[in-house]
Amino acid sequence: MINGLVDRFGRTGFAALSSLIWALPMAAWAGSSDLSPIDKTAYPWVALAIGLVMLVVWLVLLTRLRGIAVAPRQRRFDLQQMSTGEKRWTLGLAAFATGLIAWLNGAATVDWGPLVGAVSAGKVGPTLLAVGLAVFLLAMLAGVGLSWRKASAAYEARVLSIYAREQR
Repeated sequence: MINGLVDRFGRTGFAALSSLIWALPMAAWAGSSDLSPIDKTAYPWVALAIGLVMLVVWLVLLTRLRGIAVAPRQRRFDLQQMSTGEKRWTLGLAAFATGLIAWLNGAATVDWGPLVGAVSAGKVGPTLLAVGLAVFLLAMLAGVGLSWRKASAAYEARVLSIYAREQR
């Protein structure tokens, strides 16, 4: 099963995709640790423990990647095959997606009542904060969209240039 996934996504793609096995529990821990002092639960520590165990499992998976045979073909997220522009736009995509996930994680764990009340009362500082949060969200969404389009175009250009070379 792992060999098939590595062959399908390449070593870099598999490493990125499989990182979710530890990243999601760690995000759950980070989000729930803000709420734990309020509701007095130990659940954040369970998510942290699961995340740390899965981080070790992921690191073991990564050490085994070199030994897995990969068929030679073009893959979208193979760092060794990517052009400089493709790497740049993919890095941008990762950065904007990380910012979007951070915004969503923060939005899910914050009590919005005081901010809404302050904005409704016409207070300047909280209104500027709300506007700033909305601008940040829109910037992350636009960044994800733009960098995805540019990274996709760079990938298509790479594949087309290789195809054109093979046709000669």
